[in-house]
Amino acid sequence: MNKMRIVILGLAIGSAAFAGILAKGMVNKKPSKEVVEVNKVPMASVLIAAKDLAMGERLIESTISWREWPKSNVDETMITKDELPDALEKFKTARARLPIFSGEPIVDRKLVMPGQSGFMSSILPKGMRAISVAISERSAAAGFILPNDRVDVILTRKVEDPGSSQKVVKSETVLSNVRVLAINQTYRQETNQEKVTVTEGKTATLELDPVQTEVITMVESAGELSLALRSIAEGGDAGLQDAAPVLSENFQNRKRPKGGDRLFVRYGVEKIMSTR
Repeated sequence: MNKMRIVILGLAIGSAAFAGILAKGMVNKKPSKEVVEVNKVPMASVLIAAKDLAMGERLIESTISWREWPKSNVDETMITKDELPDALEKFKTARARLPIFSGEPIVDRKLVMPGQSGFMSSILPKGMRAISVAISERSAAAGFILPNDRVDVILTRKVEDPGSSQKVVKSETVLSNVRVLAINQTYRQETNQEKVTVTEGKTATLELDPVQTEVITMVESAGELSLALRSIAEGGDAGLQDAAPVLSENFQNRKRPKGGDRLFVRYGVEKIMSTR
């Protein structure tokens, strides 16, 4: 074979191989990633409702949480972690004054704190009433009856003894399983952690239905009311701890004065006198 032909054939084969290598490299070459610079939006931690909160519902750790919120959209009424880092602890005793939806920022105007106007009405279940009654100091069970405890209400009064003309002291339970909403007493641990100072209450605010409210108002003038603390062990699914208060049979369907008559209570004895 002519040497020139061999040289030309070798060049052709080499060129073809080189072209194939170039083509393969172009096919397998990964496209370069385009780097796009993104401006980060300044964020702030805002207190929001973790679930729908009904009117009067208490704020607890599981119902509120922090959520990142664009700073440009943070309103002055919102509660931020920068301004109030202990908000989860501070608002755990608060209640919703108005309904709050899940994901909605928590604002002060929709909350009611203990001691504020409207707090008592926010914790009352529908159909119940809050009534304050005078109680004996010794009935405060050494000062350890506190809000949310369950008690029995006992009436002590003087009644006429059927067997004699004298009056005898009688005590009977008027209401059972009554929830205490408030009591004017203080319970303070001293700095030495050993001494507890308790001031006994003379007035208790109780949660009752409308009929029970009328009864307790009437019997309060008939004698002295005392509170008996109920054990928490009486609660549970089969107990009365979370049930409604119960009016004793002796005080149900009490005789009421008719039109023109008046009810007088003297020395704890009720009498209906006609004024017609």
